Amino acid sequence: MTGAPYWYPVPDVDARAAQVADSFEQVHSAPAAGVWAAPGRVNLIGEHTDYNGGLCLPIALPHSTFVAASSNSSNELVAHSVQRPDEPLRIALNDIGPGRPAGWGGYVAGAVAMLRAASDGPRVAGLTAVVDSDVPVGAGLSSSAALSCSMVLAAAELAGLNWADDDAGRARLVQVSVRGENEIAQVPSGGLDQAAALQCEPGHALLLDCADHSLAQVPFDVRVHGLALLVIDTRAEHTHSGNEYAARRAACEEAARELRVTFLREVADDPLEQTLAALDERELRPLVRHVVSEIARVQQVCELLDAGRLPEIGPLMDASHVSLRDDYRVSAPQLDVAVEVARTTGALGARMTGGGFGGSAIALLPLDAVDAVSEAVHEAFARRHWTSPAFLLAEPSPSGRRIR
Repeated sequence: MTGAPYWYPVPDVDARAAQVADSFEQVHSAPAAGVWAAPGRVNLIGEHTDYNGGLCLPIALPHSTFVAASSNSSNELVAHSVQRPDEPLRIALNDIGPGRPAGWGGYVAGAVAMLRAASDGPRVAGLTAVVDSDVPVGAGLSSSAALSCSMVLAAAELAGLNWADDDAGRARLVQVSVRGENEIAQVPSGGLDQAAALQCEPGHALLLDCADHSLAQVPFDVRVHGLALLVIDTRAEHTHSGNEYAARRAACEEAARELRVTFLREVADDPLEQTLAALDERELRPLVRHVVSEIARVQQVCELLDAGRLPEIGPLMDASHVSLRDDYRVSAPQLDVAVEVARTTGALGARMTGGGFGGSAIALLPLDAVDAVSEAVHEAFARRHWTSPAFLLAEPSPSGRRIR
């Protein structure tokens, strides 16, 4: 017997906000000025295209990171994490810099520091915060961006900035969060995760053009079609800041230089074989093939979704996984097994999602196949003596916002 599959609890947003507000009052002996939240995300398709100026198609998850916060007069950032109670953060705002502070505090401090640098109105003063989260960590579901984006929402409103009130302001907050991760936390994120956390809408996937930062809401309501989007957290170690992720990004930048373009997106409409032949470094060719073909798959998925043909996107998900596994080489044995078992147990399509090298896979499947697929994947992992996977159903959810 391998036991039953583990499912991440479906969060009650209001109850979770009340909990973090209570935690703030317990720690600081005063009520918080408010509670803000930003969700994790799962990328439906369009992997490793964001930093190549391409297209991607994420949805926001029901699982979020919550920040209860107030201004303070100390010109310091003081933060506590419910998940890391032994790692409190206290740092003068003027001392925040590349790599300072390290760890989880870099995401929180990066959001505040870059907001101070970007705001031309009221200055961002000291902040006191308590952070709590139900976004699975290490699952490739963007727990880090959920952290930085929830903090930037809190810091902006406490500074009197109403950027969260319209699309243009939210686009500014996305860029602030990206800069915070890149420059302070020193993680080379490309913008997909932050855009999903701050710009997604319920019932829709977000078509994000990473070249000009334009976006469109694409209908994605799986339940209308009797389907579900199952997220399989393989529990294999996952990190966006690892050497392999950075190496892929650097190789894409090298390929762009060889092709004399700024981003690989610029060759997406050119004949692929001609583009590949123009690369002197042969090892760059499969990476470029993935990026170009993945951009095309995003376009094809959007066309199907706009036409109400959601069940037909499965083969494109399958092709995306093969490309990520064979050309981009960012999959892992656990991801490949999860995808294959899901397909053979009833999924219409399945693929790894996120940066890779571990993390999660997703499977599009009939609602009545959810139990069979989750049990089959769970048993396949047990037979290989791997850490048991965990599961959740991805429902397109609201983006970051003030909760109370």
